[in-house]
Amino acid sequence: MKYSTLVERVAGEGADAWNTHYAASAAKERGEDVVILSIGDPDIDTPRPVVDRAIECLESGDTHYTPIAGRERLREAIAQRHRERSGQNAEAANVMFCSGAQNALFSASMCLAGPGDEVIALEPLYPTYPATLQVTGARMVRVRAPAESGFRVDLAGLESAISPRTRAIFFATPNNPSGVIVHEEELAVIGELARRHSLWVVTDEVYAGLAPGGRVPSLAARLPEQTVTVASLSKTHAMPGWRAGWMVGPKELIEHVEGLGLAMLYGLPGFIQEAALTAVGMAAKAEQQTRDFCARRRDFVLAALAGVPQIRCLAPEAGMFMLIDVRGCGLSGHEFMSELYREERVSILDGGAFGRDTADFVRLCFATDEATLREACVRIRRFAQRRH
Repeated sequence: MKYSTLVERVAGEGADAWNTHYAASAAKERGEDVVILSIGDPDIDTPRPVVDRAIECLESGDTHYTPIAGRERLREAIAQRHRERSGQNAEAANVMFCSGAQNALFSASMCLAGPGDEVIALEPLYPTYPATLQVTGARMVRVRAPAESGFRVDLAGLESAISPRTRAIFFATPNNPSGVIVHEEELAVIGELARRHSLWVVTDEVYAGLAPGGRVPSLAARLPEQTVTVASLSKTHAMPGWRAGWMVGPKELIEHVEGLGLAMLYGLPGFIQEAALTAVGMAAKAEQQTRDFCARRRDFVLAALAGVPQIRCLAPEAGMFMLIDVRGCGLSGHEFMSELYREERVSILDGGAFGRDTADFVRLCFATDEATLREACVRIRRFAQRRH
């Protein structure tokens, strides 16, 4: 039997980087001695008021159909939070509540580009981006952020990548895996290019609440009819399993995405939406707690791995990930990841899954408890020193 060519587009690049993580997860399920630092699932509890609200709604029977774009009170709360962060005068009608940020990115790409179009993605980029963007039939064009520049975007390269077929620019700020925040000066250039060439700008701000002050520079107020902002509660509130994300954009785009939602999900559970409303209402407190948690763990790893000449840790500006340069070990990121797991049973992620410039790096998630990090750093240090 034959399958659609669509299955090839959604297969994605760099998918094999997750094989080590899957193997480690299976080993942990069997009770084996493994350390998993390969996924961004913060090792803290979802805020108690959020859990309590979900339970209350479940017990009261909030298990029926809901509005496809999300309940009005939740959309207005998200719009209010967006106004505070970006300065854009957004309303509830500018918000679509989605099943996580990944679904929001997918929905945006489906409505903004199609066969024959091109979409630009700034590297390093999350491994699912290629499938998410190319599922539309559009071609993804990568723009580098070289390691020697500290993984800051090559703005000249961005300008030269724009063609008559370009429809949108996608990027994450803070970036996953580098933790780099796109600064005001860089945004000004991106915004001017978008204005000049009539391009959409889609910003993945899932980690924005973990940036200093809980916000990042935004184009939303300057280009309100061309900017789409994607965010979620997964990282900031330790809620990845709740699948609570959203996009904020022009009202017409939200109407198109709502039509897509009608065909795919037909609205999300009411008890999840009510819990999300509680979470948005306590965002400042929850984000500060997670920021502090991540800052302590980041500093711990930097200190624990200091002085190992074979590796070099790059301190992120924000987020819960750290890139580690492993060129001193004479290994690629994929080789380091694979051999570290085989010899020391520590699971991290190959930087090459995120782009060419991170191929000699690995990504470590430090959002876990200190004892686990201490053991992981002992094993990583031991592994690296054997390569001296």
